[in-house]
Amino acid sequence: MPKPKVTRPKAASNASKTLRSKSTGKKSKTAAGSALSQTKAPKKVTSKKAASSASKALQDRRSSKATKSAAGSALSQKPSTKKKK
Repeated sequence: MPKPKVTRPKAASNASKTLRSKSTGKKSKTAAGSALSQTKAPKKVTSKKAASSASKALQDRRSSKATKSAAGSALSQKPSTKKKK
């Protein structure tokens, strides 16, 4: 069984910065909020909406390093979509 994933302190700090920024967009804040909510909660997973927002934040060249760090953390905690046989 894989080890449960949680947001690490550095990514949580970046998520906090993203949430506090006035210039950050809604999708970036959604991804950051998801990452921050999973800081000490290994059973929580990223929702489809938050994963989609995180993906868009990573693809947007205007996103800051802090936003991309938080978005990456949120995406890494998304449940696998592979179908079992």
